[in-house]
Amino acid sequence: MTYQLRHSEPLEDIEGVLLNLDGTIFVGDRLVPGAADAVDALRRAGLSLRFGTNTTRMSRTALVSRLQTMGLELEPGEVFTAPLSAAAWLEKKGLWNLSLCVPEAAHTDFGHFKINETSPQAVVIGDLGEAWDFTRLNDSFRHIMEGAEFVALQRNRYWHTGEGLSLDAGTFVAALEYATEQEATLAGKPSPMFFQGAAESMGVELFNLAVVGDDPGADIAGAHDCDAAAILVKTGRFQGGVLTRSMPRPDLILDSVAALPAALGVGF
Repeated sequence: MTYQLRHSEPLEDIEGVLLNLDGTIFVGDRLVPGAADAVDALRRAGLSLRFGTNTTRMSRTALVSRLQTMGLELEPGEVFTAPLSAAAWLEKKGLWNLSLCVPEAAHTDFGHFKINETSPQAVVIGDLGEAWDFTRLNDSFRHIMEGAEFVALQRNRYWHTGEGLSLDAGTFVAALEYATEQEATLAGKPSPMFFQGAAESMGVELFNLAVVGDDPGADIAGAHDCDAAAILVKTGRFQGGVLTRSMPRPDLILDSVAALPAALGVGF
């Protein structure tokens, strides 16, 4: 079966690059071979960079520290997360009183908001893990039924822990959607809100943005919905995967992020 790409190398008119982290820049506790050199080459070419992630379990500062330990140089301001995406949207809507159902690590991104668990204007749902209980879930249900905006940081069904599979935020988002008969506003990938927010933080237009990731759904489909260029890497989630016609069609497919500078025509 021939899999037709949308473009050929090199992509042109790219001014900013949004790089997925887990599976694209690093896998496990190690950088993908060539990732650090590729990022350096993109910087030397003058491209704006953001490192995107849906994770809510680690603060940006902690995430940057972890990546620096692996050998990647970046600043906290270059990391764009689902909580940051949600915060930017809430600011635009003028919703300052929040009920936060997110890990403590994500609270720093909502530091300029007021926590209001009595009559919030919005309920923000992330991954609370074992902190979820009936009271917390029922309070969120009541707030939404009373008119609070319903915001989900991500929709992942489960994630892999050292002890096996564990329920993720998407399970609780789905339960609240069913009970309230309301669809949550999604702040993380693949929501257009996430990609628009990342582009705005770089000062580039979406049609000048390249999204690089290992997930055909969250990264490639999300980029297409925003008219950004989509580059699939065959590492992480997609490693060993098979391309099918039903998958979102990327503009380019690369063996890894190490090949990205050449694909963008900037070289090393």
